[in-house]
Amino acid sequence: MAWNLIFWFISFCFNVALLVLNFYQLLVLTDLEADYLNIYDSSSRINKLVVPEFLVQGVFCSLFLFTGHWFMFLITVPVSCYHINLFLKREHLIDVTEVFRALKREKYFRLAKLIFYLLLFLIVIFRLTLSAFNSLSDEDDVLHLF
Repeated sequence: MAWNLIFWFISFCFNVALLVLNFYQLLVLTDLEADYLNIYDSSSRINKLVVPEFLVQGVFCSLFLFTGHWFMFLITVPVSCYHINLFLKREHLIDVTEVFRALKREKYFRLAKLIFYLLLFLIVIFRLTLSAFNSLSDEDDVLHLF
């Protein structure tokens, strides 16, 4: 039972990292749209975070695969496939010369991913609390004070 709790805590950490990375990218794009940042600064800030986000998402998806959580694996596979598709087409980085042309589309995709990660966050929080409750209620793991 303790392994299940540890697994869901690790999933929680991965999910928080994905939320932070995606929210920061969306924030930078919003600042670019409002003219608070220049084109070069914003594209370099986002491009530094794209590959780490893809790697964290891939590890997060494969974590569910190797531990046998098939439902969560099937939920996370479409985003991983989307990231692989972007990487193979070499469209994963933001081009400085075409950033304003693709700004609305990039904001839309990052907002959709943020909503997806938030829904996944709710599922992971539920499973984390459920596994914590199950590990506390197990008679073998509870310290008997009386």
